[in-house]
Amino acid sequence: MSYNEVYQFSIVSALMDGVASHGVPISRILAHGDHGLGTFRYMDGEMIVLDGQCYAMKHDGSVIHIADPSAVLTPFATVTRFKPTIETRAAVKGKQDFTRLLNGLFPKARNHFLVVRIDGVFAKVVVRTAGGQIRPREGMVDVCSRQTTHNFEKVKGAVVGFRCPEYIMGVNVAGDHFHFIAEDRQRGGHILEFETDGEVNVKAAQIATFHMDLPTEDDEFNEAELKLQAQGIKQVEG
Repeated sequence: MSYNEVYQFSIVSALMDGVASHGVPISRILAHGDHGLGTFRYMDGEMIVLDGQCYAMKHDGSVIHIADPSAVLTPFATVTRFKPTIETRAAVKGKQDFTRLLNGLFPKARNHFLVVRIDGVFAKVVVRTAGGQIRPREGMVDVCSRQTTHNFEKVKGAVVGFRCPEYIMGVNVAGDHFHFIAEDRQRGGHILEFETDGEVNVKAAQIATFHMDLPTEDDEFNEAELKLQAQGIKQVEG
C-alpha cells in the first residue's frame, strides 16, 4: 500500500454482534500499515500499532509487545502507512479542543479520513481497557460494560488514531477514535479523555483511499445480522 491509505480488516458492527472468535494474524495487518489501532481475539485488550510495532493493552493495565505477530489474531484492526502532511505544536485542553484543532488544520476534510499522531507530555489521560468476551458471540456493549478505566497524570507518550467521516459509522467508528501508550510502553488504552501538559507535537494527514477485507470462512461473521447500532457504538467508544 502507498502512504496514507486506510486498510481495515472486518467492521465495527461485527464486534457489536460478538464476531471475535477468529480473525487474521497481526502480521497480515502490519503488512498494510505501521500506524493504527484495533483489538484482539475475543476482544481481549486494546491494540495500538506505533512505528510498525504492535502492542496489546490489557484489562489489568499492563502492556504486552506482540513480539511474534504471526502468532496472534485480530478480529478487527485499522492501519495506515503514515506519512504526515501537516506537523504543528499545540496545547490541547481536551477531546473537544482537539476536534476544533483538527477542524482548523483540515477545513475541507469533513467527508474524508484523518490519521493522527500526538507526541509529548500529557497532564491527564483517562483510558479504558476491555477484558474480553466471557461467552461466545458476546457483543461489544456487554464486553465493555466490564471495562476498566485508568487515569494517568504527567505522563509522556503517544496518541494514535483516526477520524472517520459520519457515513462510515458501523463500518468503523465515526468521529475521533484514539488510543494512548506511554513512552515506557507500560501503560495505555482507549482514550476517554486527555489534556496535554503544554504544547505537544501533532502530526496528521488527510486520507481519501480506503481498503477493506472481510472475514471469510467465519460462521460468526456469516450468521451475524450486522445491523447498525449507532448508539451502542457511541456508548462503548466514549
